[in-house]
Amino acid sequence: MPQFCRHNRLLQNCPICREPEPPPAARRAPRSRGARSGRSSAASAAATVTIRRAPRAVEDGYQSELVPGIHARADAHRLADELAFASGRLAELATAPPGLYAEVASEPDVEEALWLAFLIAYLSPLEPSAAEPSGTDPFAAIRAVRTRWRDAELPGLDGVATGPRTAHDPARGAATLIAYRRFAERAGSQARALAGEEQWAPDRRFARAFERLALPGLHRAARFDFLVTAGRTGRLDARPSSLFLRGAAGDDPTGLAARRVLGIADPALLDRRAAMVAEAAGVPIEAVELALWNWQADDAARATLGASPTAAAPSEPIASALGL
Repeated sequence: MPQFCRHNRLLQNCPICREPEPPPAARRAPRSRGARSGRSSAASAAATVTIRRAPRAVEDGYQSELVPGIHARADAHRLADELAFASGRLAELATAPPGLYAEVASEPDVEEALWLAFLIAYLSPLEPSAAEPSGTDPFAAIRAVRTRWRDAELPGLDGVATGPRTAHDPARGAATLIAYRRFAERAGSQARALAGEEQWAPDRRFARAFERLALPGLHRAARFDFLVTAGRTGRLDARPSSLFLRGAAGDDPTGLAARRVLGIADPALLDRRAAMVAEAAGVPIEAVELALWNWQADDAARATLGASPTAAAPSEPIASALGL
């Protein structure tokens, strides 16, 4: 039965006569700053992403339709220099390949040549040290561990020194090399696995081989370098027509630079704009790929890939194409 108070109200509705409500539950005491930060540190440590930020010059009003993301002449000059270096390196690779690249070009056995080209791309040539800028042999580490394809022996990679575009992860050991050998064995040889159909144009052959080389642990840059080396040294009739950024890792320096320099994120549109830069500057698309990598990278991650100190082509025509 409903109960009424002396004020003729339902007892529970009367602010005077109703039973007082129990005090609200005490708020949870705030956690100490140390506890909160400890959890957040643990969470962030479990998902740490390191992003290398390339230095950006002070904007000075520079504009170019070719590179809409650059707004400083110093950045544009740096890109012109990197395009000149990358273009000259490709010419050197085709006409007077340095170091182990010369063996790739001259090796009579195409299987041995391709295996060496793969090891060079996978481990990446070393860069000159600040202490000995001209005394470092870029190919020393690769030369020390290389094996012959016909021996079916994998290189010993424990503690091997690697260059800036390496795909080698010590935690994976030789897993990527094993995957590559199996890839070639399924086709009967490396040459067959990479060449595809005889009637394919060089750019299609490059694209199809690039897709087929999507092996565990073999990232975009290593696949690209391997096929560029094989093409430029005459071991595979293949030429790229793309930067191959679709599916690349988020921290891929070429991808980061392409988005900054070309002012767009869509991989197809990036390829179109990169092709426009290549045509205007008079350089191959593969030169644009390496130039963007080096434009983005700091000094420790810049990749000369074993090129000689005099490899760079003249930069003035490229600078002129960029409106400098």
